[in-house]
Amino acid sequence: MPRIYQYISGDSHLEVPCDAWTPRVPARYRDRAPRRIRFPNGGDGFVGENSPVIFGGTGQWAGKDPEEFNPMAAVDFATSAGCGSPMQRIGEQDEDGIDAELLFPSNTAWKVARGITDLDAYLAVVRAYNEYLAEEYCVAAPDRLIGVGVMPGRGLQHDLDEMEHCKKIGLRTVGVGRYPGGKSYPTPDDDRFWAASLDTEMPLCIHTSIAHGRGPLFKYPEDPGGEHPPDDIVLRMYRYGHEHSGSLSAVQLVLSGVFDRFPKLHIYWAENQVGWIPFFYQQMDSEYEKNKHWVERVLGLKSLDRRPSEYLREHAYWGFYDDPAGMRMCHEVGTDRIIWGSDFPHIVTQWPHSRKMLDEQMATATADEKRRMVAGNLIDFLHLPDAVAA
Repeated sequence: MPRIYQYISGDSHLEVPCDAWTPRVPARYRDRAPRRIRFPNGGDGFVGENSPVIFGGTGQWAGKDPEEFNPMAAVDFATSAGCGSPMQRIGEQDEDGIDAELLFPSNTAWKVARGITDLDAYLAVVRAYNEYLAEEYCVAAPDRLIGVGVMPGRGLQHDLDEMEHCKKIGLRTVGVGRYPGGKSYPTPDDDRFWAASLDTEMPLCIHTSIAHGRGPLFKYPEDPGGEHPPDDIVLRMYRYGHEHSGSLSAVQLVLSGVFDRFPKLHIYWAENQVGWIPFFYQQMDSEYEKNKHWVERVLGLKSLDRRPSEYLREHAYWGFYDDPAGMRMCHEVGTDRIIWGSDFPHIVTQWPHSRKMLDEQMATATADEKRRMVAGNLIDFLHLPDAVAA
């Protein structure tokens, strides 16, 4: 019998405290792993190597009164929604009326973990989290708890090795937080990673955007020198997208020819909202058409075979959590390329009233369009076996 899904959140977060998974870190590295600390008021914080104490934020406020929201206050994980056991999480899904969640990692814990300077220790911490996710958490209900594996982002081979391990232990997707080749832009080295994701059937997610850090936005065949050329077509094309969202990495991937070289590659940009995308596509194409000739002549970048938006309409999935304007323009984006996520348990979530919000915002969508956006598109992207959207 197929597994029938009506609603799957394509963007939720696993906000368990780090001491749920750090015992898996080998003893010789454990003192470098993130640690939980308790404040006198009962709230939790995290600290780690080369990291200040991090607490509060937006991650543990599901179901609480917005009037009491204070991102500067420590939150007690023991009493917060979305921060407990797998069985607690299943109950919270039931309360929201949804069937499953795609679980991205806690932003707070990984802000701390990324400060680890010793490479072997850092890789051990990443491995410990991914194995906890697969072997302790998601295993409790693998058809409802769908974990997103963490990539180290410390070099191509380490990302390749960890993606292969994530596949081996049963995770269905991994998150790309940095370009695998280590640059602030796509490079030919990255092609080994894109190829491996297709060979292993491991779909790739980008949560909001790729971290670019400081550095050039693109590597042109004819190097103009300096951090940026005097006039940068990448900047021209992506600036109409949200800075917080995936417009920059989308433009970089298109211009670098990734989708020409890997026609079966699809990438899911989660938690982006979608109301801005029709305007972004329109302006991106317009800027490209006006600038492609001098860019090829001066910078040596060969013209694309298609308009930039055509690549993204075919290869990109976009995630939203609460976007009435985006739902009014969903046909301009493509209802077969939109994935809803609750962003539970973060402050912006509508939990436990997600279905009410979706009914209101998708009132003009057909039954098939709604089915695709709340379950079917994610099923297709993740290649979920024996799964049907109903």
